[in-house]
Amino acid sequence: MIEETRSAVATTVSAGLTMLYWHIGKRIQEEILRGGRAEYGQEIVISLGRELTAEFGRGFEEKNLRRMIQFAEAFPDEEIIAALRRQLSWTHFKILILS
Repeated sequence: MIEETRSAVATTVSAGLTMLYWHIGKRIQEEILRGGRAEYGQEIVISLGRELTAEFGRGFEEKNLRRMIQFAEAFPDEEIIAALRRQLSWTHFKILILS
């Protein structure tokens, strides 16, 4: 029972983080970068990474934010992510977007 519950909790946390990362990437893409790749956009992502890291800790650095943006670009349909989030972890999605 203990192992089963631990596994279920880990799966739930992983699925939640995957959706969070997709939403962060989508929001940065749509509201901050507005779909563009202007030079000022790069500076904004760097600055945002610093702010989020200061407030929420590791995991929100510029490099990770860029991965989240790539994630939202590679999988633009939220329903696809919602369907796959219990089968694929963030690590799996990173492998897919970097391939």
